[in-house]
Amino acid sequence: MEMNDMILISVDDHVIEPPDMFKNHLPAKYLDRAPKMATMRSGSDSWIYEGRTNPNFGLNAVVGRPPEEYGMEPASYAQIRKGTYQLAERIEDMNANGVLSSICFPTFPTFGGAFFLKADDKEFTKTVISAYNDWHIDEWCAGAPGRFIPLAILPLWDIDACVAEAKRVAAKGCRTISFLDNPVAKGLPSLYTGHWDPLFKVIADNNMVVSIHIGSGASAPYSSADAPIDTWIVNMPMYIANATTDWLFSPLFKKFPTLKVALSEGGIGWVPYLLERADFTYKHHKAWTNCSFGDVLPSELFKSNFITCFIDDVFGLHNTQFMNIDKITWECDYPHSDSLWPNCPEALWTSIKHLPKESIDKITHLNAIREFGIDPFALMPREQCTVGALRAKAAHVDTRPVAGMGGHNPSNNDGKPVTSGEVMKLFA
Repeated sequence: MEMNDMILISVDDHVIEPPDMFKNHLPAKYLDRAPKMATMRSGSDSWIYEGRTNPNFGLNAVVGRPPEEYGMEPASYAQIRKGTYQLAERIEDMNANGVLSSICFPTFPTFGGAFFLKADDKEFTKTVISAYNDWHIDEWCAGAPGRFIPLAILPLWDIDACVAEAKRVAAKGCRTISFLDNPVAKGLPSLYTGHWDPLFKVIADNNMVVSIHIGSGASAPYSSADAPIDTWIVNMPMYIANATTDWLFSPLFKKFPTLKVALSEGGIGWVPYLLERADFTYKHHKAWTNCSFGDVLPSELFKSNFITCFIDDVFGLHNTQFMNIDKITWECDYPHSDSLWPNCPEALWTSIKHLPKESIDKITHLNAIREFGIDPFALMPREQCTVGALRAKAAHVDTRPVAGMGGHNPSNNDGKPVTSGEVMKLFA
């Protein structure tokens, strides 16, 4: 097997929503009240809803820039690559990167839709969320059949509305629900209360996956304003381990044994130790904690019900024997700053080529196809889905980094490390 023979499905990418996304999915009488794009006096493009703004693309859309211009620079659509928000251009960028299919998490609503929790008019906001899902499923995904895995967000403040919307999007072909890694962090009931059970029943009954993206509920904390921002970037993926333990020890899987949870953008290298620690804790402490996993160990439950993914994880790929290789998937993370676009195949091949072809195929696409219930080969012959075949279609795509696109820069360019405090000020 060679690099160009791989078939790549990314279970974690992102879309920068186009300014006109609601025009075809809300009645004209509602468009004035819908979220809308506006250019601020600073030149930044911001989404505005009920007077609240979501101001900056920042590290969410830096593909196509040289690394020294990452920071939090992009502030307007003119400063980001068109593939971040235009469907045809996204397909070109996917082809250039050799990626067949992709899950695209929201940007302005935030990963799990938590932006809408603060809405004043909750009833109308339910309509907005449904319109968002319709745009994502019927326009973004359906506009390129076989190239995307449909995802939806929910009106999290109303469990009955969550259930209704989950049933509605399931009927439209949605394959995964973007949920909060820790709902308590957003002022919502915990996983232990039973509050969410009707929703998870719908998700399990329809063979959908719960995708919990890092930072969707609880975000990795800044250790101090003086610390280099690098410290936060390093810890961010592994911070999902906190949420993982919460889900693992919750009663959800006793109630819904087929429920699947995807740890989106969490990496895999930390998983073996967490499972070792979970098993030790359970066996050593269960006599007084009264915790019970029945006839299985925590590690066994994790391996059967949790889907992991990674961008670049050499250590994890050399320790797959301590995980379930049938639940490991790959991600590109386009257009975020951790993405290796347009060189994902080269980076992945370097770290995965030691594995047998059967394992490589599972990790790169077969696991995603099974877990998310898709069949891209029904729409495209398999031989046209490889890295080599897709890249052959994209020979005309210019992937060279473009410098000087403009935006905000937190660094004073004096050679000193950019601190967490400098970045936090941009969002103050």
